[in-house]
Amino acid sequence: MLLAPSLVFLFLFTFYPIAKTIRLSFYQADLATPVPIFNGLDNYRHMLDDMVFWQVMSNNMWFAIGTVPTSILLAILMAVFTNKVMRGTSLARTAFFYPTLIPMIAVANIWLFIYTPQYGLLSRVMKGFLQTDVNWLGSPQYVMWAMVVMVIWKEAGYFMIFYLAGLQNISPDLYEAAQMDGVGRWTVFRKITFPLLMPTTLFVSIVALTNSFKLVDHLLIMTKGGPNNASNLLLYYIYESAFSFWDQGMASTLTVVMIGVLLLFAALNFLGLDKKIHYH
Repeated sequence: MLLAPSLVFLFLFTFYPIAKTIRLSFYQADLATPVPIFNGLDNYRHMLDDMVFWQVMSNNMWFAIGTVPTSILLAILMAVFTNKVMRGTSLARTAFFYPTLIPMIAVANIWLFIYTPQYGLLSRVMKGFLQTDVNWLGSPQYVMWAMVVMVIWKEAGYFMIFYLAGLQNISPDLYEAAQMDGVGRWTVFRKITFPLLMPTTLFVSIVALTNSFKLVDHLLIMTKGGPNNASNLLLYYIYESAFSFWDQGMASTLTVVMIGVLLLFAALNFLGLDKKIHYH
């Protein structure tokens, strides 16, 4: 009975939408059909034949590969640095965490100015030092890397907070014993710090992977998936299918795929890392 209010909200805003989305993925529901028509697996067949879908999935995989490991590594480095007792620690923590507080729409506008050719900040710097300019958001070979750098800048500080909490839960006695034995800093980090941070790494990796598949605000502001779908990601493709093309059946099918991919990643993380984790 005490859990009933939470279960009601969980059912209304999680389980019911998922069930309705799965059901709608088996229907043709677009502008040509005011009343959805059952079409079985046709939506899934059309999705698998769609070259844009495969390009979007490839983009999203590369986007995850580019953002997740780098964000986690940078978060660990920032946490280790700000965990030391020294002057300016609070200022450093604030500076690292500050990008997290900025809404993604504002971040997209900031980086849109940085990446703008000719008069953007990055273009001015490149012209001053290299006498060259690059259209970062207008070049298919550069646009995804530009998105990756922006998201790392936005998310690394958020993940740092979890690693900072994990570091502060590690017993100082372990470090004192290592220091008395003359163990080097790199060995201490590799044998003590990193293994004891694995529970945090498991949690952060799942959050980072989920974020890499659910980001859409920056694309709406910066590229709208272009040029030529080079920066298009799965959630933005779902948004386009549902609200630009008004094909709710295909949007539901794509959503089911996204849910399946995220569940698969979460399961692989838990099955692959959980058995190797030392919970302290």
